[in-house]
Amino acid sequence: MFELTPPTKMVQDMVRDWCQKNLMPKIPALEAGEELPYDLMRDMMKKFGLDMMAKGTIKKRVEKLRKKEAGEDVDEGGGGLAEMAGGEGGDPMMMAVVIKELSRVSPGFAMSWGVSMGLAGGAIISKGTADQVEKYGLPLATMEKVGSWCLTEPGAGSDAFGSMKSAAKPDGDYYVLNGSKTFITNGSAADIFVVYAKIDRGEPRAEQPVNTFILEKGMEGFTQGKPFKKMGMKDSPTSELFFDNVRVPKENLLGGKEKSAEGRKDTKESLGNERSGIPAMALGIIEECYERCVKYVQERQQFGRPIGDFQAVQLHIADMYIKLKNVENIVYRTAWMQKKGINDPSFVNASKAYASQMAGEVALKAIQIHGGYGYMEEYHVEKLARDARLLELGAGTTDINLLTAARNELGLLK
Repeated sequence: MFELTPPTKMVQDMVRDWCQKNLMPKIPALEAGEELPYDLMRDMMKKFGLDMMAKGTIKKRVEKLRKKEAGEDVDEGGGGLAEMAGGEGGDPMMMAVVIKELSRVSPGFAMSWGVSMGLAGGAIISKGTADQVEKYGLPLATMEKVGSWCLTEPGAGSDAFGSMKSAAKPDGDYYVLNGSKTFITNGSAADIFVVYAKIDRGEPRAEQPVNTFILEKGMEGFTQGKPFKKMGMKDSPTSELFFDNVRVPKENLLGGKEKSAEGRKDTKESLGNERSGIPAMALGIIEECYERCVKYVQERQQFGRPIGDFQAVQLHIADMYIKLKNVENIVYRTAWMQKKGINDPSFVNASKAYASQMAGEVALKAIQIHGGYGYMEEYHVEKLARDARLLELGAGTTDINLLTAARNELGLLK
């Protein structure tokens, strides 16, 4: 039904080669926290010309926004992140292939890059004013600066809106922001932060609208926590953020004006974009584990023959192959939907849940097939298994994803 175009295949091969030569040797240092991944990301951007493409597409976006803000009737289409990967008109599959290839080696690297460019950068580029896109969106799209997307709070995970405590009180030309965020990707090292908070004018908390603010590293009262020690994704720094009477200029309100119901809608759109990217990460994990297992069972000898000769092992390989192809088809269909502009929340949530589960199952099976070697760091499947676990927790837990899909199908989503 779907297949990669020749240009996309070429990008796939190029990124795979770059990952093996540049990213794989850095995994021990990244996992140990001895190095941060961002210089490598910048090297990758330059290697494939993504930084120059970003400058061109963002420039077009800013020009259109300035004309619109001046009252001219313009088509806002184009100039987005998709064109950075696929040229004029954009090719979502191109970006999916890049995420997939990065995730074969380091899902954490892929996640940090995707959050900085896709979530933080994407939110500003799609919803910001011309000045905001130029000042903040451009350096994020080129990786000149690192971005962070900040929604989750210590008491507000799955109930992100209802339990949100971070709030900004209007004060003249500023908003005074108080609260905290947790489990924030790139939080300890980012330069630009897209922060979701309620606007507090004295109404009951449940009635306060959620809006989006752009914060910069070093603002008075803004503290970035130290990186957490985690089970997996260790090459992607995660931390807390603290806001203590942070004075945020009104021009840092994303889009330049307050929103009521639209604020939550914008947040859900960003969550949907994040969930759409998870299957590509899952595919990278599954593909790498599968290929390593096929090679291993053909080489590993026991009882005088390759272990791939045994039916039990063959059944494991077949099971992994089925899951590989199912997730692969999800990634292709997701890219096709994005290309066509089709919005299907049920599919996005269900496929994110399924792909995440399959990545975890295949990675654990890869360890089992490799036996004791699979439990050792040097065999790489150990890392992929640890990293895969987060896919069922981040961007909404598997249970929340499935419930969202079901409620959408039943007409119960608000």
